[in-house]
Amino acid sequence: RRHRPRRVPLAAFAAPPVAALLADVVARRANLLVSGATSAGKTTLLAALLAHAAPADRLVVIEDTTELELPGRHAVRLEALRPIADPIQPVDLSALVRAALRLRPDRLVVGEFRGDEVLAVVQALNTGHDGSLSTCHANSALDALRRVETLVLAAAPAWPLRAIRRHVSRCLDMVVHVARRPDGSRRVVEVAEVVECDDEPTTRTLALDDTVIAQPGRVRSTRQ
Repeated sequence: RRHRPRRVPLAAFAAPPVAALLADVVARRANLLVSGATSAGKTTLLAALLAHAAPADRLVVIEDTTELELPGRHAVRLEALRPIADPIQPVDLSALVRAALRLRPDRLVVGEFRGDEVLAVVQALNTGHDGSLSTCHANSALDALRRVETLVLAAAPAWPLRAIRRHVSRCLDMVVHVARRPDGSRRVVEVAEVVECDDEPTTRTLALDDTVIAQPGRVRSTRQ
């Protein structure tokens, strides 16, 4: 895919009240997961959200293929290296996540959750790396949490499911679900706060379509 080198503002994805809510939780260093179907606008929305991070924040961006447009940001980019001819060894996303933690990131940005790297990210986010963001393919905010659970379980099959659910619900503050409408526009259709638990994934709806329903009760700057 070729991405257009232009910045799309958060206001293009959401009505002013929802955009203000998202800008606020990014500024307050919530850990966000952007979910949606293929071509829903996840990567573009991720860039729009990162535009509301503090200008001095050091972003360490980990991607399988470079796609995220971050003009003017202090960003360190790490890109996976696929298997090629010897003697060059492949470098997967899990190794890049571990390397990223030694680069003093203010925000850890993973282009997409898709494999074993999710385990390393979950562990990192539970050790003080606030304000991090990523994306994943899912049909809803709740399905996004189930997908993350499945990926962690595949990477660590010996972990009890209850422990995985506790880790996932502890490290993610909110899920932002974006969808492509019939007219071709991409819009945020759901903002859900993750409820910490070790049972079935649970969310609390903060916004639906263009309406803010509730204010967040769980943001990193206020978490004890």
